[in-house]
Amino acid sequence: MNVRSTTPEDLEAIAELLAADETELLGRPSRISVGDVRDWIGHADPEQGTWLYCDGDRPVAVGWCALAPGSDAAFGVGVVRPGWKGRGLGAELVGRAEACAAALGAGRLHQFTLGGDEAAERLLLARGYRDVRRFYEMAIELAAPPEVPDVPIETFREEDAAAFYGAIDEAFQDHWEHHTTPFEQWWERHRSNPGYDPTLWFLIRDGDEIAAASRNEANRNGGGYVAVIGVRRPWRGKGYAKALLLHTFREFYDRGTRRVTLGVDAENPTGATHLYERVGMHVEQENAVFEKSLP
Repeated sequence: MNVRSTTPEDLEAIAELLAADETELLGRPSRISVGDVRDWIGHADPEQGTWLYCDGDRPVAVGWCALAPGSDAAFGVGVVRPGWKGRGLGAELVGRAEACAAALGAGRLHQFTLGGDEAAERLLLARGYRDVRRFYEMAIELAAPPEVPDVPIETFREEDAAAFYGAIDEAFQDHWEHHTTPFEQWWERHRSNPGYDPTLWFLIRDGDEIAAASRNEANRNGGGYVAVIGVRRPWRGKGYAKALLLHTFREFYDRGTRRVTLGVDAENPTGATHLYERVGMHVEQENAVFEKSLP
């Protein structure tokens, strides 16, 4: 068994590995793409925070670990190919993530699993983790262009980047594990992303203030993706989130994209899950977060 760090040339093979695991666990074809993997693994240091296990040239397990921006917590992911489980690879990936997180100075480590992965849950609980949060992936298949409320919605301009970021950051202050990162770091990460498309970023103003904003991506999870949508507290209850969401659906529909997804905290304090259900979205998948305090 060969164990090494990942490289950009491995992304396609890693996507295939993750898709095989997801398909087996969820009982449906996976929609994981190379772009998804690039986004997920891109937070980790390639040399110190990624591990690829290969049988010959074929990847059979992969893991990575990185610090969450602005947090004392690190996050870790480990995936083992179907047919290779039960051989200790999962436990080894957890151990590598814990060692990496400790080296990064993290006080806590979050490990992510697919909902229903009972073997992963047993492994993490046995190693001292606790189940701390659940997230939903929600989806809609658009059969027709939606009606958009009569709210003035603008497309993002790069001169608005700092104000756009400030609005999103403020909107998420009361969300679980939110940590503010410097604007310059946030902006560089997004505009250097190969999938950066500012024509899919939208905002609503009230006078000179950005009251609400959404950042969306094409070609993720099998269609369009609502990466972030937020309304600042003084402007909540005005229907701005619904307007942005339906505007986004309409934009994707007009581009020929019928499937749109997003991720949401199952305990979202603003009641976002109910809004998404009201506009026709449904829960497609549940993911779990397990936490362990590090010495």
